[in-house]
Amino acid sequence: MEFIPEKLEDGIVYACIPYATVAHKCCCGCGTEVVTPLSPTDWKLIFDGETISLDPSIGNWSFTCKSHYWIRRNKVKWAARWSQEEIEAVRSHERLAKESYYGTGKKNGARADEPGQRRDDRPKRRFWQRLWSWWL
Repeated sequence: MEFIPEKLEDGIVYACIPYATVAHKCCCGCGTEVVTPLSPTDWKLIFDGETISLDPSIGNWSFTCKSHYWIRRNKVKWAARWSQEEIEAVRSHERLAKESYYGTGKKNGARADEPGQRRDDRPKRRFWQRLWSWWL
């Protein structure tokens, strides 16, 4: 769709490709709207011709419900609750991934790449890691 509607319905995932954004109501039933930006360092939308999946999992750590789930092939798969330490570790990892990808990190005098350029020195995921994350 071109725009996400003002009022989201339960059980529907709205994908707005022109703005690289996906939105849905939290799957726990709390009614909170969940927005997942699509980008190389955020979520990926997978459409197989019949169903959609979002990768990685959706951790609503800022919401009261603190729900954590995957959307895989039009179904919700619940994930375990995470401790605050686990949440902070993931947030830190995500921040570093963005800095690495977009070249905004300037630690130890290293030159950052131009904005929007991918850095070739970022860690690559092994074949089995990619396969495992796809399979989940």
